[in-house]
Amino acid sequence: MDEAGSCASGGGFRPGVDSLDEPPNSRIFLVISKYTPESVLRERFSPFGEIQDIWVVRDKHTKESKGIAFVKFARSSQACRAMEEMHGQCLSPNDTKPIKVFIAQSRSSGSHRDVEDEELTRIFVMIPKSYTEEDLREKFKVYGDIEYCSIIKNKVTGESKGLGYVRYLKPSQAAQAIENCDRSFRAILAEPKNKASESSEQEYYSNMRQETLGHEPRVNMFPFVGEQQSEFSSFDKNDNRGQEAISKRLSVVSRVPFTEEQLFSIFDIVPGLEYCEVQRDPYSNYGHGVVQYFNVASAIYAKYKLHGFQYPPGNRIGVSFIDDGSNATDLLRKMATQMVAAQLASMVWNNPSQQQFLQFGGNSGSQLPQIQTDVVLPSCKKKAPPETPVKERLFIVFNPHPLPLDVLEDIFCRFGNLIEVYLVSGKNVGYAKYADRISANDAITTLHGKILNGVRLKVMLADSPREESNKRQRTY
Repeated sequence: MDEAGSCASGGGFRPGVDSLDEPPNSRIFLVISKYTPESVLRERFSPFGEIQDIWVVRDKHTKESKGIAFVKFARSSQACRAMEEMHGQCLSPNDTKPIKVFIAQSRSSGSHRDVEDEELTRIFVMIPKSYTEEDLREKFKVYGDIEYCSIIKNKVTGESKGLGYVRYLKPSQAAQAIENCDRSFRAILAEPKNKASESSEQEYYSNMRQETLGHEPRVNMFPFVGEQQSEFSSFDKNDNRGQEAISKRLSVVSRVPFTEEQLFSIFDIVPGLEYCEVQRDPYSNYGHGVVQYFNVASAIYAKYKLHGFQYPPGNRIGVSFIDDGSNATDLLRKMATQMVAAQLASMVWNNPSQQQFLQFGGNSGSQLPQIQTDVVLPSCKKKAPPETPVKERLFIVFNPHPLPLDVLEDIFCRFGNLIEVYLVSGKNVGYAKYADRISANDAITTLHGKILNGVRLKVMLADSPREESNKRQRTY
């Protein structure tokens, strides 16, 4: 099927391909007459809310309409209301065949969904454990007619798990509840009852409760953090951090499947990412992945920052450590050493006068600087004479700050044939000159993207001086 998108004549915002399903369920799929113009679609559907774009599917060769169209709304509730009121209606008095309106298929749903779809009317929420079903109904009845409410309870003790379901009569009411309820409820659309993954959904949110509610406030990068409510004071705040295994490997769980590229783009925000892998579960549509960092500090920071992160919007991912048998004490000691090394490096960079007093290995100036990293480095090698011809030049980017020059020289001379390494004053970049291309390529392969003494390096081939001069001379 070829979609020939035609932007509405009203102009304005048009979503890109990656944002077609943002927010989820905000796009409707129409089966219409081949002779229905786009202007009629805009006229009939604009009363339901802000239309961001309209696509009319056309034949690739004749450009004639195939009788199929898509309308993208700004909000899910607008799309759902349009589906409820326009499904089975005729667009004009001359039409003899009523149109069909569905919520359009997304990456996370296998087919278009209609007004009777249970998945659009039932929401899953986190609630205080003191809530009764009447409390839950009272909170959510403002968004529409509720068919039923239920609270998930422990089968043995009968106590609430702090999780519940609310089933509305209409999809638009469920969408309104998700859009407008207090974010502390963390409302999402629930899986249908007949799906075996419902128990996984409850387990996922139970784990999220233990991870997040016991440590609030925590991460200010998420919109729902910091909005603490007094009604949540009854939560059990069992801090299991002391018993939790700590490692460089993380498990990632999501209600929405993701690709390896998407997983990498999320976790590469934290420096030190070594690799990521998506694991397919043949028994559910959930997304599962494993992420590994070069050091435990990056893994701890990634878990702290990204647990509960919304991707895509409305879907929060769960992040937890994978017990790989590592000794947590040794890992924490190593992390502390890396942090101290980074602090010392930062202090030296900000106050160069202290370089002569700061010795990493003791009070002897002849000792080599200590390097903290998980990277396997070759042994030290002699530098090439200063007058040796330069065969390759490397460009180095430092984040968050440059390494001290003696540390930098010790790292890059290990690949042999190093002539000189130097920093650009006032900038987080530097250069390394080699007398041999193989040595330079070995340095790139070993060091690019790696963390040394708490600083992430980007190492790449530098432009030749002639090429850089040509770039500066461009006047167009």
